[in-house]
Amino acid sequence: MVYGLWMTFDALDRKKSELDAHRPLPSELVANLDEWFRIELTYTSNAIEGNTLTRRETALVVEKGITVGGKSLAEHLEATNHAAALDWVKTQIKRKPQQISTQDILHIHNLILKGIDDAHAGHFRSVPVRVSGSTVVFPNPRKVPDLMDEFQDWLKAKPKLHPAELAAEAHYRLVTIHPFVDGNGRAARLLMNLILMMKGFPPAIIRKQDRLAYIGSLEKAQTGGAKDEYLKIVTKAVERSLNIYLKAVTADEDTSEQDSDALLKIGQLAKRVGVPNSTIRHWTKEGLLEIAETTESGYQMYNPDMVERIETINQLKEKRLTLEEIGKRLSR
Repeated sequence: MVYGLWMTFDALDRKKSELDAHRPLPSELVANLDEWFRIELTYTSNAIEGNTLTRRETALVVEKGITVGGKSLAEHLEATNHAAALDWVKTQIKRKPQQISTQDILHIHNLILKGIDDAHAGHFRSVPVRVSGSTVVFPNPRKVPDLMDEFQDWLKAKPKLHPAELAAEAHYRLVTIHPFVDGNGRAARLLMNLILMMKGFPPAIIRKQDRLAYIGSLEKAQTGGAKDEYLKIVTKAVERSLNIYLKAVTADEDTSEQDSDALLKIGQLAKRVGVPNSTIRHWTKEGLLEIAETTESGYQMYNPDMVERIETINQLKEKRLTLEEIGKRLSR
């Protein structure tokens, strides 16, 4: 483990100790945070997998049972199913990570795919799988049951890792086994957060804007590279969640605003980076920029990290790369 990550783990421990000093937290605050995280975790985890429900639409589906026009039944079920799976996960947090069983993981997966793909929900895959655009080769399906037994044995052995690293490693091992036809990422993130909450940490949110870096760091590790980038993404996510809790208990900030994550309209983004609105639209159409959500009024909203993305695009354009070549660089 690199020195920088150990320093990050120390920072997490300090913030957790600060949060623990405020416990027990007021019941109204806990309820508010729980509901906020329930929607945010559901929205982001599904968005990473391609679900097009916005954050607001996810809340309407999960909290109000409202059907959103233009969205598929599967997308609605992905929202309600993830929220139900998270609710079940929360009932298990008084246990210990070494007590997590294969049956627990199968149950999480069953909740995720219930009503969407009942034939595969809660069952290991019996066919080979590939991820579109990835070079990663996953294990032969015949090996999956044995690999999951080994995974359970690894957890039972109580590996001496920091809680954030243990959670991240469990997530990594599960998605690398890729035991299911679909739903592997969502199951792995729920498992990761189960372990974090068992250890007294808040759940980690892998944001939609972190999707490319998150998937790329996983693939890098799965193809023989270092895990450091992946671990940094997870630990940063844990730190953000701790910050949200600490800001809430010290009344510094409303929990509806994530550490300067306010979305930007196209004009605001264009002004910040010094390029025309038409250029932003073109790069979005070409897949170089990602829309975070579209408002009810039709405004396309962008995450602030698109500022850095645009800076990267401009740097690559200076090297005379085409938009297609830039797109390939960004996807890596």
